[in-house]
Formats: sequence, structure tokens, C-alpha cells
Amino acid sequence: MVALGPIRSRSLIILKLRYRYEMLNDPVSLEAATKTLSTSRKSVRKREAIIRAAIEIINNKSYALATMSEIAAALDLRNATLYYYYPNKRALAYACHRHSLERFERLLHEASASNGTGLEKLELFIRSMLVESDRGGPLLYFGDYSYLESKERKVLDFWAVRLSDALEQLLKDGIADGSIVECETGLVVNLLLGMLIWLGKWVPSVEGLTVERLMNAIKSFSLLGIQSRDFPSSL
Repeated sequence: MVALGPIRSRSLIILKLRYRYEMLNDPVSLEAATKTLSTSRKSVRKREAIIRAAIEIINNKSYALATMSEIAAALDLRNATLYYYYPNKRALAYACHRHSLERFERLLHEASASNGTGLEKLELFIRSMLVESDRGGPLLYFGDYSYLESKERKVLDFWAVRLSDALEQLLKDGIADGSIVECETGLVVNLLLGMLIWLGKWVPSVEGLTVERLMNAIKSFSLLGIQSRDFPSSL
């Protein structure tokens, strides 16, 4: 029985080597494998395009008024193609929420890991959010997702709490290093999130709005309000 392990290991190695040899010497198999990978990448890009279009339409019209046909038309897709990727509007909206939270979390993690004070990290996060939305499209409005299934809402609820805690930690770090005034961090986080959540709703309606104009407005409205008066200004 002890010898079975090495025998299986050698057999597995032989099978892998044989597979690689056959792939390299069989153009048909190699082409099939390459095509599968190419199709997979194409599928990912297609899903990303669908999600971006869906977010823009849902933010603009609301979930209730947005239709799968309208989303498909925005991408010059047949309805059947859209339903191939997402079986219904709810499934697509859930994918949009997850995609938005993933982007939010990535930017928040990058800001948290950067050098600087708590206030500087907070500013970096907000600016990164604005740049990301300008380049890659807005995040889905997060104010209401009651249309999702219970298990989906629970996933988003847990995710949102985790991100709120991480954002609150930036404020606590700022208070600790003296760059942010003493404040009720939980309330400030809710105010910041409310502002960020609504950006996807009203920003597209402001003609000629740039990241710098929006960032300056946010500084005046919120960041300067929490900045410590005893800390050198970096804003």
C-alpha cells in the first residue's frame, strides 16, 4: 500500500507529459484549446460591457423602468444574446451590484495601503472613485436593492458592512494621527457613503463636469470640514 503513492505520482506525471506532447503535435487540439481561451476572454469583455451599460441605464431610469431590451439595444445586441449571459433582469442587476462593490473595495484597499495620513488616504480613495467612474463607468446606485432575492441581499448587506468598517477605519486613523478632527466616525461614514452612492445618479446630468471640479466641490463640502485645524493642509 505504501508504494501506491509514488506509482500514482509517476502515472500523473506521465499523463501530463503525454497531454502536453499531444497538444504540441496536434494542431487541431492546440487550436481548440486556444479558441476556448479566446472565447473565455471575449466572454469576460462582453459581460463587462453589458454590466456597464446596465448600470448606466438603471441609474438613469431606475431598476423598475429599465428593461433588458433597452440594455441589449444600447450594445447593439439581440435580446437572445443578452439572455445568454444573464437569464433575467434581477440576475443582471445583482451582477452589477457585485461588480460595483468589487471596484469600491479595490480602490478602498489601495487607498488604505498607501502612505499618508488618514485624511490623505480618504482623499485618495474619493479621488480614485471619481477617476474610476470617469474611465470605467459609474457604480450602480446602492440605495435600494429590495428587488433582489433574500440570499443576494444578505451577501450585499455583509459586503456593505465590511466596506463601511474599512472606510471608518480611515477616519479613525486620521483622528489618531491628528489629520482629522474628533467626530462620530460612524455618522461621518454614512454621510460620505450617501454622497458617493448618489454620484452615479446626478453626475451624468451636469454638463462639462470634470473630476477636478467634482473633487474641489467634495473638498469644500466634506473634507475641509473634518480636517484638523492644527494639521498642515494638504487639500
